[in-house]
Amino acid sequence: MRFNHRQLKTELGRYFNLLSDKEDELAVVEQVRGGIAFRGTNLWILIFAIFIASLGLNVNSTAVIIGAMLISPLMGPIIGMGLSVGIGDTDMFKQALKNYGVATLISVLTATLYFLISPLSEARSELLARTSPTLYDVFIAFFGGAAGVLALTTKSKGQVIPGVAIATALMPPLCTAGYGLATAQWSYFFGAFYLFFINTVFIATATFLGVKLLRFHSLQPTNTETARRSRRVITVVFIVTLIPAAVLTVSIVRQDVQDRNVAQFVRSELNFAGTQVLSTRVEHDTLCVVAVGKEITDEEADVARERMKFYRLSGYGLSIIQADNTGAFAMVSNLSLAEQANGALSSQVADLQRQLETYRRFDTLSVHVNEEARVLFGPGRTVSVGRIGGKTMAVVDRGSASLSEAEREKMAGWLVARVGDSSTEVVFK
Repeated sequence: MRFNHRQLKTELGRYFNLLSDKEDELAVVEQVRGGIAFRGTNLWILIFAIFIASLGLNVNSTAVIIGAMLISPLMGPIIGMGLSVGIGDTDMFKQALKNYGVATLISVLTATLYFLISPLSEARSELLARTSPTLYDVFIAFFGGAAGVLALTTKSKGQVIPGVAIATALMPPLCTAGYGLATAQWSYFFGAFYLFFINTVFIATATFLGVKLLRFHSLQPTNTETARRSRRVITVVFIVTLIPAAVLTVSIVRQDVQDRNVAQFVRSELNFAGTQVLSTRVEHDTLCVVAVGKEITDEEADVARERMKFYRLSGYGLSIIQADNTGAFAMVSNLSLAEQANGALSSQVADLQRQLETYRRFDTLSVHVNEEARVLFGPGRTVSVGRIGGKTMAVVDRGSASLSEAEREKMAGWLVARVGDSSTEVVFK
């Protein structure tokens, strides 16, 4: 059977054709224009949604945050800006931009007021997640906006708009920006506001492209100087918004790849019977490993160093810090069934097993503490948490010299609270 390219193109066009399902243009424009204004009911709904989202972030409730995103009317002006640029309606664009500014200002002020009076001041995971935008947030905003504009401009709307409101998450970043203002944590404010700006730009961009794809009639000829200037402005805003997110993404991906390589290296090359690796960190091109239990010999360490190149760690040295817990791990691993039958030894085994679980807990805790510390205090600090000599210790090894005394006190207080042991000793190297 001969392959027919023309027939295939016709079939694909029939499946992917959007124009056959296109909504009436005037009806779409009027619907968008009606969602732009922020006064009366719309304004009060926005304020209530901000309070709900702030409460959700404050108590770390995903369900409450989702509810606020469904209520929020913030999508209106953003879609209005994209549509107005697509059809060349200058008056609509000015109106959408003005109402967007009003809505943004009221949202941030409302969230700031809430966090100023809230008795809960700790930044939870839902709030922290809105402070470090990446390219992934760009893709979410763009494809979410694309789905939204198709739902708005075609007859088969389904349940797309609520999903877009949840996926693009316009409300939580504004609330997080308010939290940053209320607590004077400017990294939170700028990070969250940048995420909101990413969502704005790429939802509007998706709307603009959707309008062009659906061949909406333009109020201005496409070859006028105004149209060319609009395209240049859109391109510049697009690129400027993209650059910081791209830089952050590259940094995060590199760190993630390095963490995976280190974890795989430790799991494969330092996995000795009777030895437990408590924590790992990279400091000045050296992989530092803290281990307890059976001592890792110099010969074993040399073999591990030779094999680092197979894990893309050839540019790093290896430093193994051996704690003095050999006896505990040897007893746990070597006690026979007969010895365990003895009551006193069974009690000792149980105690040693609890100690072993403690070491394992600190290993996991170190991973989480490092992730949170990057968000709270910047990516240049590395924290190791462990129990050495009967004492719980948290060691800040990398980049701590740049911290002021006040910042060190704040970080030490956070680490003690995070570890959950008031006797934790915090050491800055």
